[in-house]
Amino acid sequence: MKYLIDPIDLSVEQINQLIDLANDIIKDSTRYQEVCKHKILATLFFEPSTRTRLSFESAMLYLGGQVLGFSEANSSSSSKGETVSDTIRVVSSYCDIIAMRHPKEGAPLVASMKSQVPLINAGDGGHNHPTQTLTDLLTIKREKGRLDHLTIGFCGDLKFGRTVHSLLKALSRYEKVKFIFISPSELKIPEYLKNDLLDAKNLEYEEVERIEDVIDQLNIIYMTRVQKERFFNEQDYIRLKDTYILDLKKLENSKKDLIIMHPLPRVNEIATEIDDDPRAKYFDQVTNGKYMRMALIMTMLGLENEVERL
Repeated sequence: MKYLIDPIDLSVEQINQLIDLANDIIKDSTRYQEVCKHKILATLFFEPSTRTRLSFESAMLYLGGQVLGFSEANSSSSSKGETVSDTIRVVSSYCDIIAMRHPKEGAPLVASMKSQVPLINAGDGGHNHPTQTLTDLLTIKREKGRLDHLTIGFCGDLKFGRTVHSLLKALSRYEKVKFIFISPSELKIPEYLKNDLLDAKNLEYEEVERIEDVIDQLNIIYMTRVQKERFFNEQDYIRLKDTYILDLKKLENSKKDLIIMHPLPRVNEIATEIDDDPRAKYFDQVTNGKYMRMALIMTMLGLENEVERL
């Protein structure tokens, strides 16, 4: 696999293979601790990140590999005016695989065309975040045992949330998945996703503004932050912001086996009183992310069969 830019770059079969490999690593990660010995991962983060960057670096180190890179654009030659294409040409001479985050949509795709080594999109603008999607799919599969016949509610910033867009595209390929979009009108799911994906594939979905109106239907609720900076005026934000704080009261009518997900970072959209609820899986997502990125790095380097599975 030369690159991973969008979740749909992967077939359903490839996704299932990655989930199986990640689950095998979870069973006994010590068997994988030298798979990437003498391999180098470059993490090129032109946009700040905590979880994603450290997750990639942790994954490579757990596989016995090494890491180099930068955590912000100002610490790279892009601050001097170097193009992404030139940066990638140079860095791909120093490493075996690249994970790249960039604020501009499409930048990782351009980079993949110039890279001499496999390249993974670690998030580009409001567009895609495929490794978070793989992490989310692994979490859902581990918790629910399936990726089909589910009702998932996406809540918060659905207009600009790249984690939502990526997961929506991935889950749209599984049977009988219903999507419920919970957001203020200012942050509704983009029209292009409704027209080109949901309507084009005749998928079942609905749009609402209140969590309480649909919580009893959901197998999964995927929370995201309502971003103050996206509103045209502060009064609208003040009017709506508390509507999208998930607390125990809003969960009163939810299913007992509901799972609560969030790509993090959290601000105040999930009350801390939920953290100890067994349905809260957002910190499990973080752990699963390391194992999924281990599986992906191995696969993109062609090392997925280096360790015989139990």
